[in-house]
Amino acid sequence: MKKTRKFGRWSELPMDMLRSVLELLTIRDFHRTKIACWNWYLCSKQILRPKYGSPLLMLSTEEGRCHMYSPGEDRVYETKSDFSGYRFLGSSGRWFLAADSRSQLSIIDVFSDERIDLPPVESIKGDLRGVLWVDEKNGDYVVVWQFGSHEFLGFCKKGDDHYREITTHIGVPVDLKGVYDMVLKGYSLYVLTVHKYIRHLDLSGQDGFKDVSENQRFPVKTRDLFSENIVVKTSGEVLCVRSKVHETSSFTRRRTFHVYNTYPEDRDPGTYYYDGDIELKSLRGEALFLDLGIPVKVAPDHSLGIEPNSIYFSRGDRYCHKKVSCLDMCVYNLATKTSKPFPGLSNLKVKDALWFLPR
Repeated sequence: MKKTRKFGRWSELPMDMLRSVLELLTIRDFHRTKIACWNWYLCSKQILRPKYGSPLLMLSTEEGRCHMYSPGEDRVYETKSDFSGYRFLGSSGRWFLAADSRSQLSIIDVFSDERIDLPPVESIKGDLRGVLWVDEKNGDYVVVWQFGSHEFLGFCKKGDDHYREITTHIGVPVDLKGVYDMVLKGYSLYVLTVHKYIRHLDLSGQDGFKDVSENQRFPVKTRDLFSENIVVKTSGEVLCVRSKVHETSSFTRRRTFHVYNTYPEDRDPGTYYYDGDIELKSLRGEALFLDLGIPVKVAPDHSLGIEPNSIYFSRGDRYCHKKVSCLDMCVYNLATKTSKPFPGLSNLKVKDALWFLPR
C-alpha cells in the first residue's frame, strides 16, 4: 500500500521554527507577515525588535502613484495597495495621515491596509498639511492639520467626531503667532512660530487644548534663504535645524545644515559659537529625522542602517507655505558636511516624499 505524505499548514509551524523565520525578516516583511494568520501574529508578539526599523521613504510621483524606497537596499517597493490619488501628510511608525482627492482624511497602516476614517474636513481652500501621532500599544491617536495660510489649526483625538480649532493669530501674543514648522509628540504640539518662538500646546484635555508655552526663543535670526525646522527631544528640549541650498553650477547644487540649541546657557563641549548663536557641532551619535521632528539613537553596530550624526531631510517648507517648494531628499552628515545620494530614485519623477520609521 502506497503511503501518502502529509504536509502541515504554514499556519501550524512550530513556534520555535516560526520565531526563527520572523527574526530574519526586514521590518517591512515582518509587518506584512505577522497579519497572515492568528498564530503568526501571536508569535510576532514574542519577538523583541528594536524600537524602530530601518528608515524608509514614502514617495509620491508625478503620475499619482506611491512607492516605498529603502536606502539601505537602494530599492523601490510597490505599496501593498494602490494609493493613487492619495497624499501622505505625516507619519507615526507604520501609520500615515493620508488625504484622498476630496481631502477626506484617514489614518492608514501602509503594511496591513488597516484604516481609520477621520471626521470630514469642510471648506478646504488651500494646501492641506498635517502631523500624526499613534500609540502603538493602545491605539490612541492625535491628528493636527492645517491648510493654506488660514488662521487656525484643527485637531482631533481618538473618539472625537469633529475637529477642534487652535487659533494661530486671533487672541494670540505676537511672538506666538503663525506656523513655520510643527512637531507632534504624544499629546504635546510644538509650533515654531513665524517670529521663531516655540509655542507649546497640551492637547490631552477633554475640553480642548491648553497653552503651556514658555518664553523660549531661538538665538538665530531669520534669513529668507534658509529653511528652518524643529526637532523635539524626549526631554522636551527643542533643537533648530537650518538648511540652505547652494547653487554650485547651472546643473548642480548642494544643501548645508546647521543645528542650534534653544538654550543659550548651554556651555557644554558639544557646542561652539557662530555669529553669536549656539551651534551644535555633534549630534552625539544620534540622527535627526526632520519629517518626524525627532532624534533617534543609533545602534552601536548600525544594524538598522541609520547613520549617526546625520540629518534625514526631504523638504523644509512643509508647513510654512513658501512660494517656491523645494524637494531635496538626502541624508546629510554633520561631521563631513556631505550628502548621501540615492541612485535608485534617478528614474522616478518624485513629487513629494516623507521619511518614516516603521515600528
